[in-house]
Formats: sequence, C-alpha cells, structure tokens
Amino acid sequence: MREKFTKAIAIFSLMIILSVLAISTVHAQGSNYDDSDEKNLVKWNVGALLLKNFSFQYERALTQKISGAIGIRFSPKAKVPFSSALKNAIDDEETWGSIKNFKTGNFAITPEVRFYLGKDVFRGFYVAPFIRFANYTAAVPYSFDVEDGEGNSRTEVIQLDGKVNSFTGGVLFGAQWKVAKRFAIDWWILGPNYGTSNGNIAGNKALNQQEQDALRETLMDLEDLPIVKTKSSVDANGARVDFNGPWAGLRAGISIGFRF
Repeated sequence: MREKFTKAIAIFSLMIILSVLAISTVHAQGSNYDDSDEKNLVKWNVGALLLKNFSFQYERALTQKISGAIGIRFSPKAKVPFSSALKNAIDDEETWGSIKNFKTGNFAITPEVRFYLGKDVFRGFYVAPFIRFANYTAAVPYSFDVEDGEGNSRTEVIQLDGKVNSFTGGVLFGAQWKVAKRFAIDWWILGPNYGTSNGNIAGNKALNQQEQDALRETLMDLEDLPIVKTKSSVDANGARVDFNGPWAGLRAGISIGFRF
C-alpha cells in the first residue's frame, strides 16, 4: 500500500514539472501576456501566525492566466497552539499530563502551479495543484506509572525526541484580489493533500524489567492514533517509536502580497 502511495505522489510531482515546462515553452513561443507588467508577487501568510507558523510564498506569472509559485513554512520548536483549549477538551488528567509539555516544530517547502479562472493572472479564483515536503520535529517528556507488585506505584519520565518527514500532493482552491497598485490579498480557501510519512521519536533511559513492561504497555496506546501507523520498542536502555504510512493535511490561510 505504501509503495502505491509513493508511486502516485511521484507521478503527481512529474505532472506538475511537465506542466511548468510546457507552460514555459508555450510562453517562450509567444503569448498575449504583457511582459512589461509586474510579474512577481511575494506574500506573507498572516493567518499562519495563529498556529505559530511563519509562512511565505513567491509567485511569478508565466502566461496571462497561469503562474508558478513556491512556498516556505517554518516554526521553531514550541508548545502546541491553543493549549488551554486542548486541555479543556481532554477529560483524562493522566493523558493531559503526558502531552502538556509536548513541543513541536516544522519546516515545509511547497511548489505549485496556479490556473486562474478570470481574465488575468494574479486575480480572481484559481485552482493550484501542488506538492509538499515537510519535516516535523517533536520533543515530549513522556510519563508512565510503574507498579512495584505490592499495590504501590510511582511515576517515571522518559524524554522522547525525534522527527517525522512527509511527502504529499494536493490541490489548492483559492482567490486573489488586487487591493492597491502593488498590493494583493490571497485567500487559500481549501487545500487538501495526501501522501506518505516516516520517522521516529526515541529516548535513552536505564530501565529495569518492571519499568520496561510499564513503558511498553503505555506506548502501545499510540498505536490507536488515526491515519499514521506506529510501532514501539522498549529495552533496558530506553524506547523508540517508529511512524510510517499515510499522511493527510489541509492548507488554508490569508496572505498579504506585494507585486513587483
């Protein structure tokens, strides 16, 4: 199944590359597009700040109705956004205790081709097939309870760190408007994407047999995570959790652009 996903994404990526080459060839042979116009847009996705992300995009007109763009998104490792709302949504105190100090960061590169449905490039509704490579880092002090066999228990903590890489393809639906001579607003309405992922988190800690058994049992709960497949292993030196399988995401946001 994973090989099929990888093959589908590879074909999708090739289609985008060939589309750009074909568009460039047609444009070189001649078109009605006025080369004297400002053909470049740099944009800042201000909506991404709500999720503690910094997101920027460069877009260049290729023909009268088609453009190419590449976006960069990054976030330094920090606690998850809206943590207070997340706490209220989690009823189990033990579960919240395990994830309240969870920190994550990310970096992503997203090339795309835009097809505008109006009269001109940079204006009106558009459809944009894209591919995305993303890297997610994570760090969590993972707590687990250890029974001593006499009815007593204690809480142990192991620091888990690692990363997950994903490669996805999708289609973005959006609209862009000119709001001044050189400024524009770009609304990413919806951009579902789907592909593959792999990675791991791991931690080193000396563990006796009781601690190994307790940690192994709690890590098995991660196997119930949706979409992503997990596999954990525990020994006397620590633990490791591997992630792989399908990956899904959504693009959305509001960007402010400057044309030149």
